[in-house]
Amino acid sequence: MRVAVLGAGSIAYGNAALLSSLGHEPVLWSPSGKSGRSLAKGEPLTATGSLTGSFKVAVAASAAEAVAGAGAVLFALPANGHRAAMDAAAPHLAVGQVVIISSHTSFSGLYIARKIAERGLDVPVVVWGTTVTAGRRTGDASVNVSTVRSKVDIATIPVSASKRGLTICQQLFGDRFVQRDDALAISLSNLNPQNHLGIALCNFTRMEHGETWGQNENNTDSVGRLLEALDAERLAIAEAAGYKVRTIREHYNLSFHVEPGPVGEMARQLAARGNGGNGPSSIDTRYVLEDAPFGLHPTVLLGKLAGRPATLHQAGVDIFSALYGRDFAAENDLLGEIGLEAMSLAELKSLVRDGWAAKRAA
Repeated sequence: MRVAVLGAGSIAYGNAALLSSLGHEPVLWSPSGKSGRSLAKGEPLTATGSLTGSFKVAVAASAAEAVAGAGAVLFALPANGHRAAMDAAAPHLAVGQVVIISSHTSFSGLYIARKIAERGLDVPVVVWGTTVTAGRRTGDASVNVSTVRSKVDIATIPVSASKRGLTICQQLFGDRFVQRDDALAISLSNLNPQNHLGIALCNFTRMEHGETWGQNENNTDSVGRLLEALDAERLAIAEAAGYKVRTIREHYNLSFHVEPGPVGEMARQLAARGNGGNGPSSIDTRYVLEDAPFGLHPTVLLGKLAGRPATLHQAGVDIFSALYGRDFAAENDLLGEIGLEAMSLAELKSLVRDGWAAKRAA
């Protein structure tokens, strides 16, 4: 199947390599136009790590070119690039396609679902709780894939299209997907923002000095306690909203196959295996620039809707804003368009279940 992979970073490259290895035809599009030039000239994409080999990957000059003729359109870029990429792709989507978001943050699934509804199209939006691959891009035509996940939570907007969404994901990536209730359950299952908050904040000067440091080695017992306290806020919001989601300990156990226990102890198990790689070597990192506005801030808003204040999440947004001298909450360019702050929890649950077409009809 031809798959438009919108993005050109580590996740896009990892997905493209995996898709090619499974017999599909990935077509990358770099929103900046700066990446993938070697691939565009015919050089193969070289993958190392958990996925090894050289793979044929095409490169499109525009979003329209990437989307044309694709069976699936995969957004595989940081959340701070979602709106621009979605605005570029939405006018070219067609009936018969399926949109996939890897991974879902800040209700970007609702943003593009609204664009689709405005065109009157029957194009479901599948949202993933995390990425299928993890790793780092090592060159213009190379990627190190540190992990190919065996389980990924997904949901579809609208929920009535769930079977179609699950089927297309299985056709593309195999039997690794776990169907969840809806896109709100997926949002409440995303642990990356809270985990990156604790790891980045507690190792901030290492990042600013450009040091090389092992992420799991420095996820100490104290950092682990902070991550579990942040997790308790997320779990309380999920419970109040009527969802059962995995704890951080369950996530570590299922994703990385380590023995359950305190998070600091589980991180030591990963470090002993040499798993997890290095932490960011610059404060110009998605751990903050993406996760503060598009991960932590939405959790704060969900806490308000659910009546379960996310005080540690809010503190993280405020502290990072002070450290960088910028307003991270204001940098979220999705939530205002969706109107999340003006919704009730019941309205949000209805929207992720039935989509914009049902809301407009009502």
